[in-house]
Amino acid sequence: MLKRTLVAVAVGLTTLSQVQAADTVAANAVVKNYADIALAGYEDSLTRARALLEKIDALLAEPTDANLKAARDAWIAARVPYQQTEVYRFGNAIVDDWEGKVNAWPLDEGLIDYVATDRYGEESDENPLYTANIIANPTLTLNGESVDAAEITKQLLQQLHEAEEVEANVATGYHAIEFLLWGQDLNGTNPGAGNRPASDFDHANCSGGNCERRGQYLRVATELLIDDLADMTTAWSADGDARKALLEKGEAGGLSTMLTGMGSLSYGELAGERTKLGLMLHDPEEEHDCFSDNTHWSHFYDAKGIQNVYRGEYSRIDGSKIEGASLSDLIRSADPELDREIIANLEATQQAAQAMVDAAGKGQTFDVLIAAGNDSGNQLVQNFVDGLTNQTRSLEKAVKAIGSGEISIEGSDSLDNPSAVQ
Repeated sequence: MLKRTLVAVAVGLTTLSQVQAADTVAANAVVKNYADIALAGYEDSLTRARALLEKIDALLAEPTDANLKAARDAWIAARVPYQQTEVYRFGNAIVDDWEGKVNAWPLDEGLIDYVATDRYGEESDENPLYTANIIANPTLTLNGESVDAAEITKQLLQQLHEAEEVEANVATGYHAIEFLLWGQDLNGTNPGAGNRPASDFDHANCSGGNCERRGQYLRVATELLIDDLADMTTAWSADGDARKALLEKGEAGGLSTMLTGMGSLSYGELAGERTKLGLMLHDPEEEHDCFSDNTHWSHFYDAKGIQNVYRGEYSRIDGSKIEGASLSDLIRSADPELDREIIANLEATQQAAQAMVDAAGKGQTFDVLIAAGNDSGNQLVQNFVDGLTNQTRSLEKAVKAIGSGEISIEGSDSLDNPSAVQ
């Protein structure tokens, strides 16, 4: 992954006092509703992670194809609420500092388990743990010292996560679990996801070696994911640290936080690092959910999370809906035309995301869409990038409209300096 750069967005400012008094009161409600949606999103993510653990327990107890599929389906379902929370990164330091434990990518899967070395390779100049294979080895070497890995514990995985200061040493979170459930995707830009057999978890008929340890890793990683999501749920509760930090910023600071998160996820992270970079390189290794081929849905729900924050609404997994004061309300009072522009651009992005979802339903998942020579597929992906870029430009105008202060939107070389991408 390329190093990201910050793009400062300095705009002419108004003050909240220049918005009608009724809307100044609404600003407090907007920030509070934003926090309430965060809490609901993390609560739903926690619920789905616990459901995932139940399916994993069933798989480990009876490693059948049906139970493996059920566990995979539960992982995909767990991504739906979580991806909608990613809009809370960047502007909220507590979330951004925490996020790497649960959603870091891409990962060097040879750190965790066996790999097809003819495709993956056997060593890396950048990562001494490139093929460490935690599952196969009860003893590991970390920073020149021996580490006891005889029992796979939460503490061990935390110690190995981003070990040797290598970001690709991802030992925890959704993508470590994804790799264990699907295995490597060896199809390149052709159709097909990872195809790990259920027998990789079968002690009696073990197909991949170390089946007991593989199951132990899978369960411990999922338990750790639950712990981390529980922590973030607490952080957004009434007396939680994330909510307190947000409210202490005041009205303008809270609104700035919202716009920073929306703009940075929309532009540098989603349009750039997760989408345009892979398209430029035609490289499936730059696919976000690369083992499961679920990237189309992850991108859809990332974009949906941005739209949720702007509209002040969120559809919960139990069928209920949170609706409240929104940025749209504030901006509509200050500049109705701009509100219509932002809503239209957000909807255009969702339509572009839906087009990728529809293509995936016909066998053209994200890795197929970005393949060299797939001109129509490439265009579908570029449409999504363009939608995200356009909505970011509209969101920048919102800073001026509601006087939320100066914000910095995270960028990406793939968008800002394409000649630097190799």
